[in-house]
Amino acid sequence: MALSKVNFNSLNLTPTASKTVIFNSNNNGIEAGDVGGSMVLISELTASSSATLSFTSGIDSTYKEYIFKFIDIHPSSTDVNGESFKFNFSIDGGSNYNVAKTSTFFYALNTEADSNYGPTYYNGGDLGNSTGDQIVTSELGGDNDQSVAGHLHLFNPSDTVGVKHFTAQFNEARASDGSEANYLSGYANTTSAINAVQFSMTRSNETIQSGSIKLYGIS
Repeated sequence: MALSKVNFNSLNLTPTASKTVIFNSNNNGIEAGDVGGSMVLISELTASSSATLSFTSGIDSTYKEYIFKFIDIHPSSTDVNGESFKFNFSIDGGSNYNVAKTSTFFYALNTEADSNYGPTYYNGGDLGNSTGDQIVTSELGGDNDQSVAGHLHLFNPSDTVGVKHFTAQFNEARASDGSEANYLSGYANTTSAINAVQFSMTRSNETIQSGSIKLYGIS
């Protein structure tokens, strides 16, 4: 049986970001396309003493899962009691961030003095069908070298039948000089499509001094 050879110059492949080569039914049989499980960067927001960082586009029915990646989120506060980084959802494109949520929150802590605690359930971090903001840190430090990093997964936000699940994992440089691992999960108790997410600090006079958030869709 003879082997068929393909002339490379006859292939029409245009390089495309976040794509790979897949087979199709066209004459050349190959094109640039998505592969399931790929992370596709949708947008990025960078803080500069920002009161809020809000994603008001890009969250729709295109993907069943969205991931927010947080890189060195640094608060403006140096309060000894620390600060909390938080988020909330919107179903009206960002006019209101007040979706009811039920969640659980666990953390574990080890200080620079090698004193450790947990894992411990954090009553101050959970919500019971509340429209209030969901925190992801407990006592985030505001020193120049302190910040928080992590990720938040939002599942099937455009579904109009069930609740919208979310999970998160963060590591914060605590105000009391320690590494705190925070684990959060819950659901947004709405059958409306979630189409915007906003991030901010807990105190009204605090800002996100620096850091960035990247939004990805999972194909």
